[in-house]
Amino acid sequence: MGDLELLLPGEADVLVRGLRSFPLREMGSGGWNQQHENLEKLNMQAILDATASQGEPIQELLVTHGKIPTLVEELIAVEMWKQKVFPVLCKLEDFKPQNTFPIYMVVHHEASIINLLETVFFHKEVCESAEDAVLDLVDYCHRKLTMLVARSGRGSPPEEESQESTPIQELQKQAELMEFEIALKALSVLRYITDCVDSLSLSTLNCMLSTHNLPCLLVELLEHSPWSRQEGGKMQQFEGGRWQTVAPTEHPKLSKLDGQVWIALYNLLLSPEARTRYCVTSFAKGQLLKLRAFLTDTLLDQLPNLADLQGFLAHLALTETQPPKKDLVLEQIPEIWERLERENRGKWQAIAKHQLRHIFSPSEQDLRLQARRWAETYSLDVLEAVTPERPRCAYCSADASKRCSRCQNEWYCCRECQVKHWKKHGKACVLAAQGNRAK
Repeated sequence: MGDLELLLPGEADVLVRGLRSFPLREMGSGGWNQQHENLEKLNMQAILDATASQGEPIQELLVTHGKIPTLVEELIAVEMWKQKVFPVLCKLEDFKPQNTFPIYMVVHHEASIINLLETVFFHKEVCESAEDAVLDLVDYCHRKLTMLVARSGRGSPPEEESQESTPIQELQKQAELMEFEIALKALSVLRYITDCVDSLSLSTLNCMLSTHNLPCLLVELLEHSPWSRQEGGKMQQFEGGRWQTVAPTEHPKLSKLDGQVWIALYNLLLSPEARTRYCVTSFAKGQLLKLRAFLTDTLLDQLPNLADLQGFLAHLALTETQPPKKDLVLEQIPEIWERLERENRGKWQAIAKHQLRHIFSPSEQDLRLQARRWAETYSLDVLEAVTPERPRCAYCSADASKRCSRCQNEWYCCRECQVKHWKKHGKACVLAAQGNRAK
């Protein structure tokens, strides 16, 4: 491991061994919160390891203990909670929380897991260790990418606004912005799965190429490029969790996310196993040939292997299309979402009411205890190591050089922004400060 160590090897092993799936009803409970904190520690340690190039002990532990399927199930479970329970919870008449941070932790859980998966799925053995759950993960990634394409027609995701809003409205706004970031992480995970396309099961391959027709979906993503936008006459790209202005000299440079799409397309269209399985219908042919307009000399200089894709498209343009295949094939289907929905169907309101009474209405003492644990988990030196880019103002997003002196968590560009943000930041600041003093 690197010089900065969040977990000792023995600690990491204990945390990985203890990972388990939780029922939707228990999300936000004491045991669930402990696992969320453990996942955050594993997440940050995995990033530190990858950054320091000191081996990948977290990835190895997850493979050794067979925990990748557990992470996939937890990922899909919290996705379902956000879709089925969270909206019901927000509409309950007696839901007026004094502090929304316990709920925010559940909302944020999906981002924590997909971030960890993005870090470790770079290694092919992780994909192989996912076993049947890789099919569910492909299905999950398809849902997220479909949302990205749909959202691109509505413009950029909302950013934090300065007008007054209730804590619940603010939480819903944060959840929506988080969905965008989660989808971008899912794109990277999907690309790493396509690196293993020749060793995937027939069911997974068929899901990617036939059921979801991922090549055509990826073409749509390239066309819309939801991670790029024009703002005030300047080009911006979403990177590192925020929109960043791209200097004119950098415009021709391929963004990381565009690169992920191109590599995924290359794998799905040119890998031997995929080429024999993908049925190029007239619709697919029309979509794929749109790629020729993007394959410029500048792009080929940056990704020379795309010359093979260019040759494939030139051949495709002269080839007769195939009718859709109607072979009778017995295959697996993604089962985690369907099983969780079957187990909880008709119980969404009961789950929301249970969580309101027993989980999301903590006492001041419980909040102070939780604040201390949050402060221990998110220690400042580790956070700065895993997010080395310059801090941004919590109010206006400009470059920031001043940190809140009380909690040491938020950054500001000036005193004026700190004062304007206090109404929103105040309660969390007091709790975090109490947690720091209690350590």
